[in-house]
Amino acid sequence: MLCVEHWREADKVSHVSDRFLVSGGARLHGEVSVGGAKNSVLKLMAASLLAEGTTTLTNSPEIADVPLMADVLRGLGAVVEIDGETVTIEAPAEPKYHADFDAVKQFRASVCVLGPLMARCRRAVVALPGGDAIGSRPLDMHQAGLRALGAHSSIEHGCVVAEADALVGAPIALEFPSVGATENILMAAVLAEGETVIDNAAREPEIVDLCVMLQQMGARIEGAGTSTLTVTGVERLHPTTHRVVGDRIVGATWGIAAVMTRGDVTVNGVNPHHLQLVLNKLVDTGARVETHPNGFRVSHDRRPTAVNVSTLPFPGFPTDLQPMAIGWASIAEGMSVITENVFEARFRFVEEMVRLGADARTDGHHAVIRGIERLSSAPVWCSDIRAGAGLVLAGLVADGVTEVHDVEHIDRGYPHFVENLRSLGGEIERVTG
Repeated sequence: MLCVEHWREADKVSHVSDRFLVSGGARLHGEVSVGGAKNSVLKLMAASLLAEGTTTLTNSPEIADVPLMADVLRGLGAVVEIDGETVTIEAPAEPKYHADFDAVKQFRASVCVLGPLMARCRRAVVALPGGDAIGSRPLDMHQAGLRALGAHSSIEHGCVVAEADALVGAPIALEFPSVGATENILMAAVLAEGETVIDNAAREPEIVDLCVMLQQMGARIEGAGTSTLTVTGVERLHPTTHRVVGDRIVGATWGIAAVMTRGDVTVNGVNPHHLQLVLNKLVDTGARVETHPNGFRVSHDRRPTAVNVSTLPFPGFPTDLQPMAIGWASIAEGMSVITENVFEARFRFVEEMVRLGADARTDGHHAVIRGIERLSSAPVWCSDIRAGAGLVLAGLVADGVTEVHDVEHIDRGYPHFVENLRSLGGEIERVTG
C-alpha cells in the first residue's frame, strides 16, 4: 500500500532540490501509455465524500497530488488507501467539515471538497488553496453558486466559510465556464432539494467524467458535456467503483513532443475526440496524425510550420497546453501568435524560453514568437506543472544540456515522466542536490 506518509518521506529525499538534465537532439519514437487525468481524479476523490461507504477509483495517475488529496480527505474523517493506480476511499457517516491543514494550501484542487461538504454537512470551512503560479483564480463564482442554493458564504481568516440550514435548487448562470465552480456547484446540488440548472457550465471531459461517477452513485444529472447542466437533488447517494478518464493533457504533451523533435509517437489511453482541436493544430504544423479509439499517432519529419493558437475553455485549445504551443512555435518556420484567454500570468513561461534563446515577446494577452532553427541550452525554472513539461520539451530541441529546476511541479501532473521520456528515446536524467 502506498500512503501519503511514504510520499512525504520520498519528497524529503528526492523532490526538494531535484532538477532534470535534458540533452537535446534526440528524435522521439515509440509508444507511450497515458494514465488517468489529474484534472479528474482529484475531483472524483472529493466526490467520494458524498456517500457513506467505500468508493474505489481505478486508473488513477501515480502523481504527487493524489496523496495530497488523500491527506485532505483523511483530515475530514475518511480512510484512504492508495495501491498503485487504485484509490480506495471509505467516507464516514458524518464527515468533518473543517479542512484547514497544510495539504489544502499546497494545491488548487483541494477547494473541490467545498461542494461535497456543503452537501453532506451543510457547512464547510476550507483553507484557501495554493497551487500553480499561473494567475488569479478567485472563488467568487464558487461562493455565488452556493449562495444561490441558500448558503451563506464568506472569506474569513484565510478560509472559505459556508453554512446553510438547507440547500434548495435554483437557476445559476456562471459568468465564465469555470471548471472549479461548475464542479463545486454540481456536487452541492446533487443532494439539494429540488432542481438546479447551471447555465454556462464548463464542458470539459473531466466534468463529464465527474457527472458519470455521480450518476453511478445515484445522482440525477442531465446535460453532461453541454453548457447547461440540470440536477435534480436526491436524498442520498451510494458508493461506487469508477475508472478515471484518460489524461488528455499528458497525451497531447507527448504528441507535441513528437512534432518538436521530428519524431513518431503513438499515444495510448486517451480519447482522441477530447483533443480534436489540438490534433488539428498539429496537422497545421505539417504533422501526420492518425487516430484510433484509444489514442493517436503523431509523426513529423521537418521543422513545424508556424501556427497561431488561442486558448479557450473546452472544446477550445486548452490553457494547460499553452506552454507547449509556445515551445513548438519557438522552433517553427515563421511567426506565431499565441493568445492566452484564461490565465493571465501563464506568460511568465516566456521569460524562461527567452533564456533558451527563443525569439519571443509578450504584449498583454498575446505572445509573439519568431521561430528559430534551434534553441540553446541554459538553466531554467518551472513555475507550474505545464510550464515544467514545456521546458523539458524545449530542452529536447536545444543544443547541449538544459538544466530544468523545481521539477517537483512536473511530479504533480506527469506520472513516470522521466521513464516515459526515456522509453521514447529522450535523454533526460534526474539529479538530486
